[in-house]
Amino acid sequence: MRILLVEDEVKAGEYLRKGLIESGFVVDWAQTGPDGLHLALHESYDLIILDVMLPLMDGWQLLEQLRKSHDTPVLFLTARDEIEDRVKGLELGADDYLVKPFAFTELIARVRTLLRRAPLREAELIQIADMQIDVLKRKVIRSGERVDLTAKEFALLHLLAKRCGEVLSRSLIASQIWDMNFDSDTNVVEVAVRRLRAKLDDPHAQKLIHTVRGMGYVLEDRQ
Repeated sequence: MRILLVEDEVKAGEYLRKGLIESGFVVDWAQTGPDGLHLALHESYDLIILDVMLPLMDGWQLLEQLRKSHDTPVLFLTARDEIEDRVKGLELGADDYLVKPFAFTELIARVRTLLRRAPLREAELIQIADMQIDVLKRKVIRSGERVDLTAKEFALLHLLAKRCGEVLSRSLIASQIWDMNFDSDTNVVEVAVRRLRAKLDDPHAQKLIHTVRGMGYVLEDRQ
């Protein structure tokens, strides 16, 4: 599970990052609002732990921007215990709220609870143009015809479809689908995309998977 921690206090951030890693999570740490928002929008996370009081952009603003396009679960960490603040966070789309100081064991318990809920947030059916993806049955239909995919091909398509309209880098795809660090000498991503296109796009006039030169790949309906 991959977590984004957005916390400007160095001592607290180091403590939380170390504890989360020791608890088995992969953790990225941002120390400003803009840096946190950039990572949240351009990387893939299972959960975001977000401090409210941040430099340059506070947690409220970050969450408001994030919820325009992403439904990643968010746990607020804050020293502010006013009911109005908690209500505001929930209304903006936060999933839980933990007031400082707190016991690390409580944080881990809440993190695991949110992660158990997370799959329920994901769409069971994804419709893009004439393509329908049944996530639970792992079935893909294009123009009324079944498209048979391997497990990796389906995982690649699902990743692209979940982030429809967003350009995904080769390194992100490699880390998410193959759990590997991207090596510029490895063409595993290009080969996988080519095979997926052969099944999904080649039989149809309308193409859904597009290459963005120098950046990566995007799945979108351009008609």
